Amino acid sequence: MKPAYLYSTAPMMDWTDRHWRVFARTLTRHALLYTEMVTAAAIVHGNLDYLTAHDPSEYPLALQLGGSNPTELAEAVRRVRTLGFCEINLNLGCPSDRVQAGSFGAALMADPNRVSACLMAMQEAAGATGPEITAKIRLGIDDQNEEDTLPAFIQMLDHIGIQRIIIHARKAILGGLSPKQNREIPPLNYPLVYQIKKQFPHRTIILNGGLNSTQQCQEQLAQVDGVMVGRHAYQHPASLLDVDPVFFGVSAPASSMFAALDHYRPYVERGLKEGLPLKHFTRHLVGLFHEVPGARLFRRTLSETAHRPDADWSVVDSALNYIQSSARDVHDPRLAT
Repeated sequence: MKPAYLYSTAPMMDWTDRHWRVFARTLTRHALLYTEMVTAAAIVHGNLDYLTAHDPSEYPLALQLGGSNPTELAEAVRRVRTLGFCEINLNLGCPSDRVQAGSFGAALMADPNRVSACLMAMQEAAGATGPEITAKIRLGIDDQNEEDTLPAFIQMLDHIGIQRIIIHARKAILGGLSPKQNREIPPLNYPLVYQIKKQFPHRTIILNGGLNSTQQCQEQLAQVDGVMVGRHAYQHPASLLDVDPVFFGVSAPASSMFAALDHYRPYVERGLKEGLPLKHFTRHLVGLFHEVPGARLFRRTLSETAHRPDADWSVVDSALNYIQSSARDVHDPRLAT
């Protein structure tokens, strides 16, 4: 089987929760999925079962940790190492104010010695048979000259034996730009990532940032070992139906978006019986039918009724009626019933 990292979905706070990941598995069985970032402090001091809750159907699944204390990160790894995650990833790329206040995320790229200590502590805690420890980084931060600082940073990761490195191909500007601006304003620099792969051919380099089509992702595999896709995969979930055929050479688990929803329904209904509100599940479905007739009414139905205490799957069926009746002449096999 081809490695799952050929195509992975990015960890995204408030988006890639366990309910979205189960839905994503109705579209692709083989892509590597990532959790939202969880801080090491929360793992050590909080409700472990709640923070790491997942369904086995989500595998292969990676856990992303945030933190800057080697002792705390090591303890977090020890607590999660037997929970089924195939990888534990250290967040070295998030530019948010909240993450900066905790002195981790992208801010850590200014302190490679601390990063080294953190990752080595995590590797020791994982042990030889535990999950792989990986790093997700930026090209650099603020006024760093990434042409100089990035190779040196990768050299440090190489020296301590980090095999797989995910590189978001933008710098992070930690003063004056919002997280949204940090996804748009700093220019992408794919050639620098390609250069890193050539300089460190024995390391697995995954490209992240600005990937907005299956074809674009395919093209990148001529230069790097895998791609990580964030907002496009979440906001245009139909694109995930291409992942297994294109990247892994097997058929998708669903023949259409309608079939995917049929697969998702039993999971949702189990959650409803456990007392979870429907909106926790349907908030991930609003992007299903971009540019399809009836999409606005589909979204409106979900947003206006899924929050009601008695809302059940019939809300989704009602929303789908607008798509099914309006899409009969839309020649997209993913919309076929």
